[in-house]
Amino acid sequence: MKGTPFKLKQKLSKEAALKKAARDLAAAKTPARRLKKAQNQKIGQNGTTDLHHTGSSIKRVSIKNNRGNYGRGTKNE
Repeated sequence: MKGTPFKLKQKLSKEAALKKAARDLAAAKTPARRLKKAQNQKIGQNGTTDLHHTGSSIKRVSIKNNRGNYGRGTKNE
């Protein structure tokens, strides 16, 4: 995980790590994900807000709200 001071790397076997890398790459290359990436690069991120993709629109929201599911947490997503 880039950008974090903590050592959060998963402890996976070599085979599991290779399978996970393949799954992650496949997920990153889906048409919807590629569109979101392109939109993010076009608009540009900054350090205080995230870009939140809601259907056909994009809005800037605080990092806390976007990553914390607006106060509802992420355990039950």
